[in-house]
Amino acid sequence: MLNELEEEPQILKAKKTSKGFLIKDKDSGQELKFRGYGDNKKHGLLLRDYEILFLIHSSKFEVFQTTKKLTFNNILNIALLRDQTAWTKFLIYRDLRTRGYIPKEGFGFGTDFRVYEKGEYGSKPAKYVIFAMNEGTEINVQSLTSSVKQISRMGKIPIVAVVERRGEVIYYHLSKSRFRDLR
Repeated sequence: MLNELEEEPQILKAKKTSKGFLIKDKDSGQELKFRGYGDNKKHGLLLRDYEILFLIHSSKFEVFQTTKKLTFNNILNIALLRDQTAWTKFLIYRDLRTRGYIPKEGFGFGTDFRVYEKGEYGSKPAKYVIFAMNEGTEINVQSLTSSVKQISRMGKIPIVAVVERRGEVIYYHLSKSRFRDLR
């Protein structure tokens, strides 16, 4: 009985690209897209590095490139060569997914993710915009302030997601405040 409840991981055949991994199988691609993963491209579904890492981490998929099985560490090493913040993005992505949110690639202004409210992916626009960073990272406050203004004007909620040393993610809601002359 217990064996019936355990799911076997699905097998994905992926082609490494400059921006992630391309899934050419239409059935797998459609299923993943429906669940909020990847972006449709001309030749298949493009999964970002943090998405494919999450799918392997959650034991839902095994990924093969030609005949070679790619492990979590294989893909993480590829991701880190492309982007030094890949581990940070994965930790935030994993945290958001396990909380039921659908994070997608950011859309400018220095953002890392746009995040859809639970149950709203595909029916409503993203509600949150996430800036990802590690604890202790220095940021340019003027640049962040400018981004927060633009994002707020678009009706989105700006959030800073900070990954602390132990790997836990803490979220801070950003808003514009004015301070009067303090004398």
